[in-house]
Amino acid sequence: MQRSLLIGFVVLVLGCVSPSRGASNRQEWLHLTDCQYIEQTYNDGDSFHVQCGAHEFVLRLYFVDAPEATLRYPERTREQSEYFGVTLDETLRAGRQATLVVRQRLQTPFAVWTRWASAGGRTKTPRYYGFVEVEGQSLAELLVREGLARMKGVTATGPTGESRVVRETLETLERTAKTHKRGIWATSIADPTTVQNNP
Repeated sequence: MQRSLLIGFVVLVLGCVSPSRGASNRQEWLHLTDCQYIEQTYNDGDSFHVQCGAHEFVLRLYFVDAPEATLRYPERTREQSEYFGVTLDETLRAGRQATLVVRQRLQTPFAVWTRWASAGGRTKTPRYYGFVEVEGQSLAELLVREGLARMKGVTATGPTGESRVVRETLETLERTAKTHKRGIWATSIADPTTVQNNP
C-alpha cells in the first residue's frame, strides 16, 4: 500500500515538473514580426531557419508537407512520390522548387505565429511549429496553391481559432492545383478530384 502511494506521488511530481508536448500546445500564441529567413543547407519548403528579433530557430509549418529536396529520408520521399503520383526524381525536383520559392518569398520581412510547440528535428537549433504570413499571405496556402505542398502533418487551432477553415481552404487549394496540373501535379497520375487527409 505504501509502495503504491509512493509510486503515485513520484508520478504526480514528475508530471508537474516535466515539460510535455500538451503543455506547450496550451501556451498563448505569440506574433513575431520582421522575421528574416536564414540560409541553411537543411532548409526546405516546409522547414527553415528564421530569426525574429532575439529568437533564432527552425520553423516547421503547420498543416502542410512539401516534397523532400534530397534523399536524406528515403522512406518519406517514396511515400510522397506515391501520394503525388509521380516519380522519385519528380518529387525531388518539386522539393527543390518549393525550397527555392520559399527562399525567394521570404526575402522580405515576414511574420510568424507560434506557441513554441516543439517540432523535434535533428539540428542543434530549436525547431518549433508555426504559421508564416508574408505580404499578407499564408505561406502554407501559397505552397499548396502552387502545387508545391500537400495538406498533411501537424495541425493546430490557430491564433484566431480557424483550424477547420484552414483545413477546408487547403483541401480546396490542393484539389484545384491537382485539377490545373500545377507544380508537382503537372505529371501526376493521381485522381485530381480527391484529397487524401493523411495524419
